[in-house]
Amino acid sequence: MKFLKSLFGFGPDPREELVPLYTAIVAEARDPVWYAEGGVPDTLDGRFDMVAAILSLALLRIDAEGDAGRASSALLTEVFIDDMEGQVRQLGIGDVVVGKHLGKMVAAMGGRLSVYRDAIDDAPALEEALVRNLWRGEPGPEAKPAFVAERLRAIAAGLKATSWSAVLAGRLR
Repeated sequence: MKFLKSLFGFGPDPREELVPLYTAIVAEARDPVWYAEGGVPDTLDGRFDMVAAILSLALLRIDAEGDAGRASSALLTEVFIDDMEGQVRQLGIGDVVVGKHLGKMVAAMGGRLSVYRDAIDDAPALEEALVRNLWRGEPGPEAKPAFVAERLRAIAAGLKATSWSAVLAGRLR
């Protein structure tokens, strides 16, 4: 794709600047600690929900930049959508229903962003939101919402304390 863009004179893709941050978000979401110690279900849904949780924290940090972060927020969301499209296609879902799946994922992401924005500073509310989102309201005995909430709050605090340029470079803490 880069070859075609350069061949036809298109400029660089502005989303490229957000790839290090998105890569760090996915790496954090894949950390085995979430699943082994936090009891997050190690399933497609559980992994999506962890990416959505960490992405939500990053988007909240970007929102704190005000107008300067508005474009980056939209571009990071586009990187997420591109990744999810690739994941859905990799699962073998055909062109006819890819859009429907992506629409559901984007809606879920938006809902989680709203909930985490409201709950990140309120430990009981965050734990309740995590039970609804990570465990679909039915946490098993291995679920540790307090542990997961504490780690998410630490990431949020780290993001707040991290410079804008370091966040863009993929530093979450």
